Amino acid sequence: MATLKNWQESRDELEGKGVCVPQCDVDALRKAGAEQPVWMHFGGGNLYRAFHAQIAQDLADKGLLNRGVVVAETFRPFTIDEVYAPYDNNILQVVMNADGTLDERVLAVTAGAIFANADRPTDYALARRYFESPDLQMVTFTITEKGYGLTDASGRLLPYVAAEIEAGPAHATSSMGIVCALLVDRFEAGAAPIAMVSTDNFSQNGRRFQEAILTIARGWLEHGHVTQDFVDYVSDESRVSFPWSMIDRITPNPSPETEAALREQGWEDLDLIKTSGPTFAGFANTEAAHYLVIEDSFPNGRPALEEGGVIMCDRETAERADTMKVTACLNPLHTCLAVYGCLLGYTRIWQEMENPDLVALIRKLGYDEDLPVVVDPKVIDPKTFIDELLAERLPNKSLPDAPQRIAADTSQKVPIRYGHTLNAYLEAGRDVSGLVAIPLVIAGWLRYLLAVDDRGEAFEPSPDPLLADLRAQLSGISLGETDPARIHEAVSPILSNAEIFSLDLYEAGLGEKIEGMFAELNAGPGAVAATIGKYVG
Repeated sequence: MATLKNWQESRDELEGKGVCVPQCDVDALRKAGAEQPVWMHFGGGNLYRAFHAQIAQDLADKGLLNRGVVVAETFRPFTIDEVYAPYDNNILQVVMNADGTLDERVLAVTAGAIFANADRPTDYALARRYFESPDLQMVTFTITEKGYGLTDASGRLLPYVAAEIEAGPAHATSSMGIVCALLVDRFEAGAAPIAMVSTDNFSQNGRRFQEAILTIARGWLEHGHVTQDFVDYVSDESRVSFPWSMIDRITPNPSPETEAALREQGWEDLDLIKTSGPTFAGFANTEAAHYLVIEDSFPNGRPALEEGGVIMCDRETAERADTMKVTACLNPLHTCLAVYGCLLGYTRIWQEMENPDLVALIRKLGYDEDLPVVVDPKVIDPKTFIDELLAERLPNKSLPDAPQRIAADTSQKVPIRYGHTLNAYLEAGRDVSGLVAIPLVIAGWLRYLLAVDDRGEAFEPSPDPLLADLRAQLSGISLGETDPARIHEAVSPILSNAEIFSLDLYEAGLGEKIEGMFAELNAGPGAVAATIGKYVG
């Protein structure tokens, strides 16, 4: 029997079983990183554990990184206390191949895990010390798109954000507020340069990140908490850069199937850790395919990330790669499968790929409606990317990804995954009235918000910051309602909301079409499957 926490005691046994183990001096790496890292990462969830930690481990094993990564959380300490500490910060990466085999690797490059929040003063003081040091070169982030959000659907500052702007850096509570406060510490300690690298899965993530930080910084300036020199510091990308990036690796929550397979192999400390949100474990299961494209803007230097498989490029290329993936070649298809998967009772994405109508729908969405307005980034071919996605990645039965996971926070995703493409059509002077898949997905999302599946049975929608408001708007609509006037009254405030879609769908010429599709989807039990079949038939 082997344990992840004490994997070094079972090194020979693990290698004999085909488990890849670190080839660096782990103790020295961790000691140096815990003293002062060159790389910190905020958001220690499953994507970091499956992807970023692999990149860092690759560099360490090649002798190109001699200080371990320090992971930080700002929202709650659960991951730090329950996922990192019990395993001494070790991670078992499990790559789930399409043939059913598992490639396992111990990632031991995480030097520390801290709760960077004033509620835990010792950890927060450590985070501040790390930021004050000029040795810190870069901070990467996977805090989900909503982690950068400062406003509600109407564009007003969220109450807790407004409060922390008024109160100042010492009272920061949001992720953006805490990060901005740490940058204040860095500025006051000598204003060393640094790269703040969002690797979260949304378009122009670096721009959005910078805008969020500047919103708080300027708010603090207005209330007298910081100087103009600090605002100038975080505004100057030669000193504080916010590189744009594209990331892609399907990383489902750790699954019972993987847990059982690892237990059968002899691992004894890798039980699932269930929460009200994501599931965690000592292991992180993921797919083999992976892409990370980052704008090469690091004013304080950086590790040799390209040696870990990262594609380094200019901003325009990074934006094009991200736009290709997020707005056309993967994320819109994923969201389509997410909302319709929940409505049709699926619990795995690969199961949906055995439904010919759903496959036809996402093929129409990707090839016919998204690709025509995609700009080729050159570093990744868009059509080849979709080919791989449809032929190999989504049908992978070893990958236990669930539509319910992907359906989380859909209101935060639709402006990028669909609004961007619609705007591209309109900006090019192209008619959108003939589009079918995009309006059908949006109509499907509205139908999903009713929280009644295609059998007429209630289900629990995935978490979403606008879920309560959106469902309240649709509260007068029940399954079977098809009256155009009642539907228009309920859905028009949603479809016309440019804060949600990045454009008014009625002005674009699609609002009425979506209303009609929604009515078809809502006609009664079985109407969802029938409507999809009608439009892809």
